[in-house]
Amino acid sequence: MLYSLMQFIELIPSQITILLFLAVCGLFLRFSLVYCGQYWANTYHHLATYMLLPCIAFVITTVIANNIALSLGMIGALSIVRFRHPVRSPFELTIFFALITLGISASVNIKYSLLLIILAFIVVVGIFIFQKLFKNLGLSLYQPSFTEGSSKNMLNIKTKGINTEIEKNNNLSNSFYSKETDISEYDLLFEDRYEAQNFIEHFRDSGSLISYRSSFED
Repeated sequence: MLYSLMQFIELIPSQITILLFLAVCGLFLRFSLVYCGQYWANTYHHLATYMLLPCIAFVITTVIANNIALSLGMIGALSIVRFRHPVRSPFELTIFFALITLGISASVNIKYSLLLIILAFIVVVGIFIFQKLFKNLGLSLYQPSFTEGSSKNMLNIKTKGINTEIEKNNNLSNSFYSKETDISEYDLLFEDRYEAQNFIEHFRDSGSLISYRSSFED
């Protein structure tokens, strides 16, 4: 019994180090998302979830390793837990899956967790940087949506007739044209409020502009 206790005491520092590493990885991933404008992750609940979920997955995987009976019992116990949190997008679901995988892979080899967090950082920040570069060339890798952090930087514009310049804009989210009134209505989403303000300033003196409504993030 004394030998088992000594083994447990020797094991504690390494386990604590791994748990701290996983918590930092989750925190790093969350900061990466917020930096790239994914403000849905900028809440207390997401902060706590990103730090705890990898650690929980690591503990579960470590506990049930090499124990079939305990594994079956743990599966039955975990099946009782049901998450009712609505997932905003496939991307958010992917992030949760990545956090769980961080914990599972750390119980096998911590190098896999390190590689995964590096890959996640490169993908998240890389897409953000390349989108900025593409916009300077008048191109776009993706179209902003209401499920992203930029949903509050929105412009609703009404113009006479069809405005081809707005129709070709990469930030256009929705459009409607009425033949009876010859009026077009456009919804545009922007990642940056100053970009949205500059856009409306460009059309403020336009003869075709009827009205506009803006909703900017504070």
